[in-house]
Amino acid sequence: MERKEFLKNSVGFLSLALAAPSLMSAKEETENALACSSTNSETAGPFPTISPASLIRTNMIGDRTGVALTINLTINNINNNCAALEDALVDIWHCDKDGYYSQYGGTAMQTVNYTNNTFLRGRQITNANGVVSFTSIFPGWYTSRATHIHVHIYNASGTSLLVTQIAFPEGTNSAVVQVNAATAYGYTKGMTGYTYNASDNVFSDGVTSEMSTVTGSVAGGFTLNHTIYVAGPTLDTQNNEGLTFGLKQNYPNPVKTTTNIPVTLNTDSFVTVQLFDLSGRLIATPISQNLSYGENILVIDRNGLSSGCYIYKVRVKNDNGVFEQSKKMVFE
Repeated sequence: MERKEFLKNSVGFLSLALAAPSLMSAKEETENALACSSTNSETAGPFPTISPASLIRTNMIGDRTGVALTINLTINNINNNCAALEDALVDIWHCDKDGYYSQYGGTAMQTVNYTNNTFLRGRQITNANGVVSFTSIFPGWYTSRATHIHVHIYNASGTSLLVTQIAFPEGTNSAVVQVNAATAYGYTKGMTGYTYNASDNVFSDGVTSEMSTVTGSVAGGFTLNHTIYVAGPTLDTQNNEGLTFGLKQNYPNPVKTTTNIPVTLNTDSFVTVQLFDLSGRLIATPISQNLSYGENILVIDRNGLSSGCYIYKVRVKNDNGVFEQSKKMVFE
């Protein structure tokens, strides 16, 4: 992982006074650049979610107990001036209060067998503000790892954008310390033997872009807020798409039998519509034909597809190039 190193030079009082305006401008530019840089990529670890598309849910507690934790994540696109990234797929997973993961176990790595459980795993789709929210419990810890949450972010078509991890603040009265002293809630390890961020092999090179904000109390529950920056669609591509064709939300949505997709073309084009499930698997290509400029209503038949969320991608090819846009639809 790349890390920027900054050299802090000393300057005389007179030089500082004369250069203050330009120094402040440079400082602001640096801060803006850092604020719109991609969040560090990290390993998915040995316990990534199996079949995440089946775990679309806000409440991911399952049968676990512990201190309540609300997880609010905002996904921003560094290729669009760090604007919110809508319709991104966000998978998260973390261990329970005792340090165990669902979907795994019965091995030397994790002796307790939870292969038939899916607790503390979930998937959501970002809204227009790039936000997803999960209801969970405060993670415990295990040897060699600080308290953390795993995150995998995909674009609307299921292409991976970033795998990262979320770090928790540490300190005398931090949530980590408070929770691990909460024996009444089942957290029995305390902080003896705890691996802090600075000694964690994943976080030891720094957690600046991965550090969350955690507020609340043991009795009332905690809330974690964190912004993750990914390299999504470029601003230029989005602008070109807007000039070439317009895509509106399908209706009706949710879909019972058929649905309509409004597409506005600024020139005659060859149009393809593809349906994907939330794992990124191509399900069907119901439309693939030449269409005339102007307003077009594309009718899509459900054709017996199962209930759930799907992504429809509209691909437009004409003399100006090839352009794509995606949105989600729901089958009842």
